[in-house]
Amino acid sequence: MLNRSRLSTPIGQMVLVHDEEEVLWAAEFHDDPSAIEASLARFGTGVRVEADVPVPLLLQEAFAGYFLGQFDSFDDIMMGRFGSPFERAVWAALRAIPPGETRSCAAISVMLGDIGKARAVSAAIGRNPLAIIVPCHRVITSDGSLAGDGGGSDRKEWLLRHEGWTLVRGQRT
Repeated sequence: MLNRSRLSTPIGQMVLVHDEEEVLWAAEFHDDPSAIEASLARFGTGVRVEADVPVPLLLQEAFAGYFLGQFDSFDDIMMGRFGSPFERAVWAALRAIPPGETRSCAAISVMLGDIGKARAVSAAIGRNPLAIIVPCHRVITSDGSLAGDGGGSDRKEWLLRHEGWTLVRGQRT
């Protein structure tokens, strides 16, 4: 059984889906239970979000830490095991991007050993159910623009700036 908790953040309300052991299965910026369940169903989890509960202390502290500038605050969060081996490799590569830095899908595909998989990398990023924890906001287009974030470029830019990223004349400094 999975539970749903609502968390207020400086950039909007998040919904966290977790089990009773505080394993996190989804962290998204919308509150449509059917959309969250559909997101999880893509991974064949076959579970339903059953109850609304307060945010568990461990998760509350991790998100509070992140928004206070402690960018390693998610290191101890247990995440549900879902996604294909390739998706998990892409998500691990995202987590390896240092806070405040960015990479393109092409650069991530090179990190994974195959420049030809940039589109597959992009698709895997689009299926990421763990906003901020698996930092898809650190992925930019090859020309350096912030496009490509399902949450909108304003939120993406806010997160990057929060992490120390700056943009001057189209280039990160």
